[in-house]
Amino acid sequence: MTSTTTSATPANTQNMPLAGVTVIDLTQIYQGPYATFLMAKAGADVIKIEPVLGEPTRIRAKVSGGASLPMAMLNVNKKGITLNLKSPRGKEMFKELIGRADILVENFAPGVMDRLGLGWEVLHAINPKLIYGTGTGYGISGPDRDNLAMDVTIQASSGIMSVTGAADGPPMRSGASLVDFLSGVHLYAGIITALYERTRTQKGRLVEVSMQETAYPTLASNIGLLYRNDGVVPPRVGNRHGGLALAPYSVYEASDGHIAIVCATERHWQNILAAMGREDLATNERFSTNKARVAEMERTDRFVEDWTRTITRAELFALSSKHGFPAAPVRSLPEVMNDPHMHARGALEWFDDDELGRVVLPASPIIIHGADRVKTISSPKLGQHNKQVYGEWLGLSDADLDALKAQGVI
Repeated sequence: MTSTTTSATPANTQNMPLAGVTVIDLTQIYQGPYATFLMAKAGADVIKIEPVLGEPTRIRAKVSGGASLPMAMLNVNKKGITLNLKSPRGKEMFKELIGRADILVENFAPGVMDRLGLGWEVLHAINPKLIYGTGTGYGISGPDRDNLAMDVTIQASSGIMSVTGAADGPPMRSGASLVDFLSGVHLYAGIITALYERTRTQKGRLVEVSMQETAYPTLASNIGLLYRNDGVVPPRVGNRHGGLALAPYSVYEASDGHIAIVCATERHWQNILAAMGREDLATNERFSTNKARVAEMERTDRFVEDWTRTITRAELFALSSKHGFPAAPVRSLPEVMNDPHMHARGALEWFDDDELGRVVLPASPIIIHGADRVKTISSPKLGQHNKQVYGEWLGLSDADLDALKAQGVI
């Protein structure tokens, strides 16, 4: 699908789950914008408010001298306006917008909105039905609430980095911004849960999500190993199973790259041997049980890799499909961006962005069967919809808007 439409609202969102829901979006960078991206892609009318100079992701792109792909990815299908929330007039205008909204989302540091005089209590009094969602690093309460947080610092503080990397190497961060997006999904889920409750109570809620708290459950297998070892902290395991409880389970060298192979059941092991043409080892005591393979994990991995090194990634993947064991080639970003499967499902699409040109953009991973998918529309330019939103919502004239711009309010 390719679109060059510049309007921020699709023509038909009536067959979308969040059609008719209005979202005020104060979010920035990745965590919050992903939550509101999911709302926009579910049919909500999302009004993204940026500072007069733009949000940090937009500013970074200007510094580097180019357009921002993250802005284009996470802010499609939103209207874009500017507003100075530090100015008295800006605060008044914001409160007027809140009076018409269903949802407000922000991911500022704790206390920022309160210091602006625009916190939950104030906005709830203006609009008792408002769902107020806030995403932070450590939560809005507790002794660590004011600690500054970014994805990598939360990976560090949550324990993720301590279990990532090779046993003989330093702690490593994930190459992807996992915590930002994981907490963004939780923020979306919490807000939509509160929105559902509102259908019964007609009352809004304050919903908060902590990046650190969303990261912790991902350590389940690592924590299990800690308990199994009577509290002795286990070493990092690289690409092996987090609990060191399965073998083979790793990333193995192929003749043209690498492939991940997982043996989760004894049937998987039998199927791997069949793919190797080594069914004769099915009863070999060194390999016949997972317990034996784990006890000699180095030997098991060498045995598997001696085989995988002789075959291409594609051949190995074909064998895994034929014989029935979990495996996948380690693919480059261009390979993933051109994945025929994801494009066939509409999970990825080629899109002609107003600033970036032809790019690959993701759709929402949440597919509601029977509902229409919102057609992708370019992320807004800074303040692109000031006239539309302020004119229609607040009744401001062109002269009013010119004056507000001159005053630094919008």
